[in-house]
Amino acid sequence: MSDVNGKPAEGLMGSERRRLLIQEYGIFIAFLILVVVLSVSNPYFLTAGNISNVLLQTSINGVLAIGMTFVILTRGIDLSVGSVVALAGIVSASFATTSATAAVSGAPYPVFVPIAVGLAVGVACGGVVGAIVSRFAVPAFVATLGMLSAARGLTLIYGNGRPVPALVPEFRWIGTGNILGIPLPVVILAIVFAVSWWVLTRTRFGRYIYAVGGNPHAAKTSGINVTRIRFSVYVISGALAGLAGMILSARTGSALPQAGIAYELDAIAAVVIGGTSLAGGVGRVTGTLIGALIIGVMNNGLDLMGIQSYYQQILKGALIVGAVMLDQKRNQDA
Repeated sequence: MSDVNGKPAEGLMGSERRRLLIQEYGIFIAFLILVVVLSVSNPYFLTAGNISNVLLQTSINGVLAIGMTFVILTRGIDLSVGSVVALAGIVSASFATTSATAAVSGAPYPVFVPIAVGLAVGVACGGVVGAIVSRFAVPAFVATLGMLSAARGLTLIYGNGRPVPALVPEFRWIGTGNILGIPLPVVILAIVFAVSWWVLTRTRFGRYIYAVGGNPHAAKTSGINVTRIRFSVYVISGALAGLAGMILSARTGSALPQAGIAYELDAIAAVVIGGTSLAGGVGRVTGTLIGALIIGVMNNGLDLMGIQSYYQQILKGALIVGAVMLDQKRNQDA
């Protein structure tokens, strides 16, 4: 049996099946190939200590990238997360420091206070951006670029351009502690991933996010509150940026005003490499996690091979461009 061009139908079906399998599992295959290549090139790569180090390094970008996934699924972008990381980190740290010059009056407070403050800062930044994008129809690129600058400025003003040192051990445990031998930042990433996966795949809110990203006009006609969905995803992204900022401050032992610079690029890279379409409506948080791991493994492997970070940036840029080109081709073929 042949098609109109004389090609066997079985061959067409096999080709289509292979294409779908590559589209579905290509990111996992690429990750496994990368791990195998690095394992062969450096025997230290697969040691328990190095794997723990890779996961620890990936945790912050993974949290940011998951929040970015919610935004990109709705055809948005969030360029402000790096600055929000710095702002949330330095504000929360000021409630958890013993430094007389950097502490808020009454600090250090019980650890739940700086955690709540850090999350509140992230939610507030995300809420401002979400309102500008959803209610005033300002392009997400412009709104988040404005927040990138504003949040960085607020960080410098709040801390007078100086770091917040001497964080209490209870707060530092967020970034340096472990549970059953697993670093706490990795545990936090796993929890964020599990909750986000459930929200996007098992809830009405998750289905609405995909609907808004796929066709906002059709979603609005179907009775979905598009404004509310768009607002919500930026709040989620901001909250996770706030969480990432606290993890970073806790890991380093002090909150730095220059923290988080260019973190938004790594987050976007993880989302795009993981297969989420910049056109919206297509993507999985599982792919984002693998994308973040690919970046973490690549950085670690290149460090082990003694390759300078400058070349790593070039390779990362090439990966982003390549992933977007593949996404464009998929959209054209669809």
